[in-house]
Amino acid sequence: MKEGSLEAPMRHPIAWDDDSFYDETALDTELRRVFDICHGCRRCFNLCSSFPRLFDLVDESPNESVEDLTAADLKAVVDDCTLCDMCFMVKCPYVPPHAFDLDFPHLMLRYRAVEHRKGLTSFADRELAKTDRNGKLATLASGLANFATKEASPARGVMQATLGIDKRAHLPAYADVPLANKQALVPPPNPDGPAFGRKVALYATCFANFNDQTPGEAAIKVLAHNGVEVRIEYPKCCGMPRFENGDLAAVASAAERVAAHFEPLIDAGYAVVPLTTSCALMLKFEWPLLQPDHAAIARLSANTFDVSQYIVMLAKETGLMPIVEWDAKIGVHFACHARAQNMGPKALEMLRLIPGAKPALTDRCSGHGGKWGIFAQHFDTAVKVGRPAARQLAKDMPDVMVSECPLAGPHLKQVLELSGNAAPERIGHPIEVMARAYGL
Repeated sequence: MKEGSLEAPMRHPIAWDDDSFYDETALDTELRRVFDICHGCRRCFNLCSSFPRLFDLVDESPNESVEDLTAADLKAVVDDCTLCDMCFMVKCPYVPPHAFDLDFPHLMLRYRAVEHRKGLTSFADRELAKTDRNGKLATLASGLANFATKEASPARGVMQATLGIDKRAHLPAYADVPLANKQALVPPPNPDGPAFGRKVALYATCFANFNDQTPGEAAIKVLAHNGVEVRIEYPKCCGMPRFENGDLAAVASAAERVAAHFEPLIDAGYAVVPLTTSCALMLKFEWPLLQPDHAAIARLSANTFDVSQYIVMLAKETGLMPIVEWDAKIGVHFACHARAQNMGPKALEMLRLIPGAKPALTDRCSGHGGKWGIFAQHFDTAVKVGRPAARQLAKDMPDVMVSECPLAGPHLKQVLELSGNAAPERIGHPIEVMARAYGL
């Protein structure tokens, strides 16, 4: 059998509503089959901590065999996976349609779905995944919430003792007013903009709605400046935090509701542009795999564009308003969930539209992994995994550093600081640099 496949990678629908998906004997067999292939290949040794842990466990077992691994060993490998998708998208030569049919991240997801059905998802994971509830409460008392979440706050010790959230980990601040409530502040489209007549429904996403609104405000300004009519929409969270927990029924339900919300907007000619890469990944790829026969979800997937992707598309199809030359070195972190969208480094392409700009790409994982990296049992690993990305991002002393992931940016900043290196005041989204280049 040839190694690897010459065909484009593909993914199977996720059979979360089939009882056989939760068969623990079948799951154990599949884990050992896949882990044996990974053990023999080892190309993913430097992607995250799941693979080194697996290889060490096999090497230290009595017969150096996957069959020697205990149930606790298997769980340890699963627990180290952040669902970044880099093994599937970048390294693995055995993804479908190869006969080995190997999809490591979705196998980890299946394990977590089994755990979730058995009620084994931790209290902290369950509660942190309720992003809409948490965001609504925190914006009502943002001052108190932001005091409690600062690294120097005495409340952080309590949070570590009760929820397991590492007191050193950066936690995002909350805005006073959700972004979706600021539609009145959106400027009208520039009638002289080359994209006048285009329409975008910005999907605020839970993070851009309740936490860091700077990328959303920048995107609104850049789009309106180029003539695009913008409206802010936030029906509910895309479900990525619940997806990480294996709560697939809840994610499928959210997908149906959000798709129904956007369907009339798509009918009216709006493109849907999520402000967070993970959410764009969910709408484009994960939701259709959870609900493969749902027409509205398929249509939403076909009409969803990442922020950087949409700006690059405008540049090619309509052109953009002139940008003043800006001689700047820009370190660009290629976020895992942007890379997993299989569209190329669109942030790099977008920033190359700025005359004089010199963007340089860093394509290593930040190590944060959604909410995974804030827990005490993972924080040191998240910092370790993020060090190569932070070093590469900062090595040429760029004037600006950016990341398409709103969690990766602050984490990489913290990694630089913990490593004793100079860090910028902010590692924001690439769209912020575009707004700055336009003088907006």
